[in-house]
Amino acid sequence: MRNKIVLGTVQFGVKYGINNTSGQVNLDEVCKILEISKMEGINILDTSSAYGTSEVVLGEALKMNSTQFNIVSKYPRCEESVRSTFENSIGKLGVDSLYGYLVHHFDFYQEKQEIFDEMTALKNEGKIKKVGFSLYNVEQLQYLLDRGVKFDLLQFPYNIFDKRFEPYMPELVDMGVEIHTRSAFLQGLFFKDTNTLSERLMPLKNYLDDLHHYCSNRGLSVEQLALGYVISNPSVKGALIGVDNHEQLEANLMVASVNLSHEDIDYISNIDIKEKALLNPVNWN
Repeated sequence: MRNKIVLGTVQFGVKYGINNTSGQVNLDEVCKILEISKMEGINILDTSSAYGTSEVVLGEALKMNSTQFNIVSKYPRCEESVRSTFENSIGKLGVDSLYGYLVHHFDFYQEKQEIFDEMTALKNEGKIKKVGFSLYNVEQLQYLLDRGVKFDLLQFPYNIFDKRFEPYMPELVDMGVEIHTRSAFLQGLFFKDTNTLSERLMPLKNYLDDLHHYCSNRGLSVEQLALGYVISNPSVKGALIGVDNHEQLEANLMVASVNLSHEDIDYISNIDIKEKALLNPVNWN
C-alpha cells in the first residue's frame, strides 16, 4: 500500500496545517524526505505554483538528490497564461514535462473555461501526461460530468469524516480517471487536543472524541485508521500526505502498512458529520 502514497510539498513552500509549529521545511530536510520517499517506492510529488516557494525548493532538492519523480503541479488563479505559468513551473522544478497538471481554483475555470483547452494543448504536445482538476466539493465534479469535460486526473478531499466523493469513485475509475485524494488527516485536525478547539470547530468535538475513544479501544493510532481507510479504497490511486520532517514521513509509511478490519471499516462508514461546511478547512476561520 505504500506505493499509493503521493508526497505533498506545500510545506516546502509555506507553513501549512493546523498543528504545524515548525514552519516551512528547510532544504536539507526536504532532501532527506525525498531520499526516503524514493527508497520506499513513492513515485509522485504534488506541488503548485501557488504554494509559495515550493516549486523552487523542490527543484533545488531534486537537483541535489539527482532523483526523478512523477510531478503533479497546478495552474492557479492568475493573470499569466497557462503556457507561461507551466513553463515557469517546469523551469523552477528543473524538468522538461509533468506527469499531471491540474486546474487549482475551480471558480477561475468557470470564469475562463478556455484555460483547460490550453492545458489539453500542452498535453497533446507531450509536455503533460495527464490533465485534470483539483476539486473541493461534489457540485464541482457534477458540473464537469454534466458538460462532458474530458479529464484524466482528479484530486479531491477524502477521509474518515469526509466521504462526499465516495459514491462517484467507481464511475470515475470506469471512465479511466486517476484519483488522488488529499486531506487524509483533515489537515491534522484528527490529532488535535479537543479541549483546545476553537469555537468555530467545537461542533466537531464529539466526533473527534469518539474517534479517539474508538482508536484507543481498538489499539490503533488515529493515523493508522485515517490513512488505512483511504489507501484501502481500491478506487484511490494516490493518497496525498504532507510532512514537516523525515521522521514524520517514516512514521506515516509504517502506518501505511497496517490493514484495517471489517469492524474498522464499518465504524468509519457509520460516521456522518452533520456540519458539512466544517469539512472544508477554508471555513475554519
